[in-house]
Amino acid sequence: MIKKTAISSALDIHALILTIRDQRVILDADLAAIYGVTTKRLNEQVKRNQDRFPMDFAFQLSSGEKAEVVAICDHLARLKFSPVLPRAFTEHGAVMAANVLNSPQAIQMSVFVVRAFLKMRTALTDTRELTRKLAALEQDLKSRLDIHEAAIVDILQRVMCILDPPPPPPEPPKPEIGFHAAPVPPAQPKGKRK
Repeated sequence: MIKKTAISSALDIHALILTIRDQRVILDADLAAIYGVTTKRLNEQVKRNQDRFPMDFAFQLSSGEKAEVVAICDHLARLKFSPVLPRAFTEHGAVMAANVLNSPQAIQMSVFVVRAFLKMRTALTDTRELTRKLAALEQDLKSRLDIHEAAIVDILQRVMCILDPPPPPPEPPKPEIGFHAAPVPPAQPKGKRK
């Protein structure tokens, strides 16, 4: 029996996209549900058309990756005790899967899948651009604060000098009145002659 799904937009599909091995992917069970086929049928078509699914289009999860995915995705809890390792499809793999399934629903829903991947890519690009702009703003603020901080410290030092001025220098000694003999230079020792 083919399981129908209520997924109808890129927003719904967006929630099914995971990051595994630094790639955004959608798991075979979720992709099969979107395309209106069983997971078994999807994987059969992928096996029959292996040359259309290189590693950058689809790959099998390791048992560790499967455990991690099951732990973070409530809707995948049914996979916890299954011995089968799910297959992950990248954006290109999801489109290729729609082509090999060649069903009207798969072709129609592939548009939503591609839009969901594009939306994630745009969000990631926007986030990187925002991060770059924030870093530039932080640098600008730091340089301005350094200039203002130096000016504030200078003003505070001047105010402190006004409030608590340094002691005045000692007055020079007054000249003595009267006659003073010139100092006699010290006598030079006489050298020994040979």
